[in-house]
Amino acid sequence: MASIQTQSHFGQVRLAPPDAILGLTDAFKAETRPDKINLGVGVYKDEAGQTPVLASVKEAERRILAGETTKSYMPIAGAPGYRQHVRELLFGKAHELATGGRAHTVHTPGGTGALRVAGDFIRHNLTPGVTLWLSDPTWANHAAIFEAAGVTTAVYRYYDDASFGLDFDAMLGSLADARAGDVVLLHGCCHNPTGADLTLEQWQQLADFMSQRGLLPLVDFAYQGFADGIEQDAAGLRALAQVCDELLICSSFSKNFGLYMERVGALTVVGREPGAAAAAFSQIEQAIRRNYSNPPAHGAAIVSTILSDPALRAEWERELAAMRDRIHHMRKLFADTLGACGVSLSPAGNDFVTRQRGMFSFSGLSKDHVARLKAEHGIYMVGSGRINVAGISEQNVQRLCQCIAQVRQATHTH
Repeated sequence: MASIQTQSHFGQVRLAPPDAILGLTDAFKAETRPDKINLGVGVYKDEAGQTPVLASVKEAERRILAGETTKSYMPIAGAPGYRQHVRELLFGKAHELATGGRAHTVHTPGGTGALRVAGDFIRHNLTPGVTLWLSDPTWANHAAIFEAAGVTTAVYRYYDDASFGLDFDAMLGSLADARAGDVVLLHGCCHNPTGADLTLEQWQQLADFMSQRGLLPLVDFAYQGFADGIEQDAAGLRALAQVCDELLICSSFSKNFGLYMERVGALTVVGREPGAAAAAFSQIEQAIRRNYSNPPAHGAAIVSTILSDPALRAEWERELAAMRDRIHHMRKLFADTLGACGVSLSPAGNDFVTRQRGMFSFSGLSKDHVARLKAEHGIYMVGSGRINVAGISEQNVQRLCQCIAQVRQATHTH
């Protein structure tokens, strides 16, 4: 029988552009210069340029593998113990949101999975036409995640290029345009990409502002422990929870446990009263069932094993503190070395680098600077000038700063 010639089903499909951030990793791997430097993707690196497996994680995995008896499906929402640990990290062990019925948590594939599930919940369950507000700038994937879920997005002012810091008055001014029922995405700490965070007093003022205007906070909490400490970094979230009686919180354990490839995250919903929280939780479970159905087990088991054992938890907290301290040290070394090379990234100098928090620094380098650093020196960073400070080391900081000096001088010359 003769075959029937038909038009290709995929012939009209266009090649997608590479991801703006993850595509940098592919380009970096293909780079042949031996002194290349990767300051792009947001992954923690140690002094040797490696993303280590924490010793506490290794021990937890040993215990899990020795005691594992089944590979059966997880519940849709994940293991109850893991979900309880998430709430205790967010709010504190004795907080009523960790112990009562107003907060429910689901285990998701990473923080990205939590954001997408939140987007599905917002789209199908909140007021029709609700707008989700994102900071300008924000993580490059935020808008795409919510637009894919069918949620309308808008932006609020956040970063001030002149001061290299947060413009809180402009932030509130922008959010004055939000309507009651709208959702506002906030970075719990270590704002990505700017590194500019709210003070506790600003969090408290923002909480009052949002409560008075009927706005729903959605907190993206991907870096707990990377700024000042586990408890300190939750202060802003807890200030919101004191005033705002409804919340959505997306957690990630990629950074603070080093579990990038395990995709360990969570979505927590806080309701005004237990019945409302339970109803929201049921709809979130339905959204998960229609998506990936059940979460992966291994990464959450690691987190639960560590947080359930006082000795393992203490070891993890020491390892987390070491990562945080290294980032702080690299910030200061970067700022000092820039100065020694005659580079002032802002009119006021380089102190803003040490004021910013977390892995990222919004450096102020232009797209032309970034392009020249890549083409001429094999130094890779995001086009916005965002630098992953954890990619800087004692070994490469001098060359990095010298190359920045060269491209800035060349740009000024032309």
